[in-house]
Parts: sequence; structure tokens; C-alpha cells
Amino acid sequence: MVKYENRLVLKQLLIRGVLMYKLLVVEDEPLIRKGILTFIDFEKIGIETVFEAEDGKKALEIVKSELPHIILTDINLPFMDGLTFAKEAKIFCHQVIIIFLTGYDYFDYAVTALKIGADDYILKPVTKVEVKAILIKAVNKLKSKQLNNELKQLRPNDKALMPEDTLGDLLKQKIDAEINQPTLSLSQLADEFGYNSSYLSGMIKKKLGKTFQEYVTENRIDKAKVLLLATSLKNYEIAEKVGFEDVNYFSLRFKQIVGVSPRQYKKEVGK
Repeated sequence: MVKYENRLVLKQLLIRGVLMYKLLVVEDEPLIRKGILTFIDFEKIGIETVFEAEDGKKALEIVKSELPHIILTDINLPFMDGLTFAKEAKIFCHQVIIIFLTGYDYFDYAVTALKIGADDYILKPVTKVEVKAILIKAVNKLKSKQLNNELKQLRPNDKALMPEDTLGDLLKQKIDAEINQPTLSLSQLADEFGYNSSYLSGMIKKKLGKTFQEYVTENRIDKAKVLLLATSLKNYEIAEKVGFEDVNYFSLRFKQIVGVSPRQYKKEVGK
């Protein structure tokens, strides 16, 4: 068990929480593959190393040797199809996040992929915004898992001795990592961090300058604005992607914060 005795050691929890990740892009169409590799600032979103492969067999070799954290792969690949590749990759990297990149002709395969353990999919033709958004989502998921593991190692006395600024930083990191999850709540944070909800509520307001609910809602609405302008997703799909379980509540909160409905916003701003 790790013993956190002082401020410096506690800060290591945050350092580990911002680990840079490895991505493998598997796509047999060179233009699409190079486009993804060229037009995204990977380091900015937490991805330090990017590997590429044009077929399933080569991709699997990279998985075995490099153990990537995220795989973005086409379904229709030479030598080894994407579904088979994904199953094999999971054997070597149990926790790897797999995102399928596929055309409408292979949509049914994408649905099948989700059923067998893939994490997400994105349909061609794709935009820079869509690829970046789905990779950020994957990175946040990895960070959340990592932070959860670190928190589980803390004993009750360690948590009680945690400096307020460190706790505030950890809370913000945790909230940002799970901002798109409908289950994110103060009570969940209280259970995971070992503090009562009222205390955490005060810490969050002190750190973020607004209440937990204000911060979460405003960030979700900001993400929704981007999706409204950059994609053709329907309101219920956007609501789900940014963390709202009820599309009607999403539309209500959007109008309260932005001043117009999601449909009006897209029509007026997206001209």
C-alpha cells in the first residue's frame, strides 16, 4: 500500500493522472490514414505516440510490441478484418479502447463490434472535429479509470491528510474525465473520494468558481454547441454524447443557458 505522507508525494497522484497515451491508427486508405495523423494535435489531447498500419496483420504485430492504449481501426481491412483484429488485440491489451472507423455499408458490423466489446464507432466520411472528439472521449475514459485505481489505493487517513489544493485538482480532473457520463454526481464523487457531499460541494465551488451542477451543465452545453455545428447528429444523439439522459431536459437547459433552442442555434450560428 502506498503511503502519502506529504504534499510532494500527493502531487505524484496528479502526475500519474496526466499520463500520455499511445494510439494505433489502422486504415488501408492512405489518404484517410494520413489525414487523421496530420490534422490532429495529438499531444494536446494527451496522446504522445501514434502508430499506423494499413492492414490487420501488421496492426496486430504493433499491438503485441507496443501495447497501445487506444486503437482507431477500420472494419474492412486487408489480410485480417477489423473484427478479427479487435478480438486478437484484446487478448494482448485487455484494457485497450477500440474505436471502429467504417462506412455506412459496414454499419451492421459496427453494431456487432460494440456487442463483442468495442468501445465506440465513427462513420465515414469523418471530420477532424469528430475524430478529435471521439479520441478525447477515449483519453478521458482512460484517465478516469486510472484515477479511480489511484484513489482506491489511498487509505482513509491518507485522504483526510490531503491538502485542499490537491483535493481540488483531483476533483477537477475526475469531473473533466467523466463530464460526458450521465452517472456523474456529487454522491458518486463523495463515495470515491471518501468525503461527504457537502464538503466536496464547497471544495468544488472554491476550485471552479461555480457549483458542481453549474460547471457540469455549462461544459456539457459547450460540447453540445460544437457537435451541433460540426456534425449532423440529431438532438437526442448529441444529448447522449454530452451526458444528458433526457433529450427534453437537454433542450430545456440548452435554451436556458444559450437563449435559443438547439435547433435555432444550429440554424442561426451554423449559417
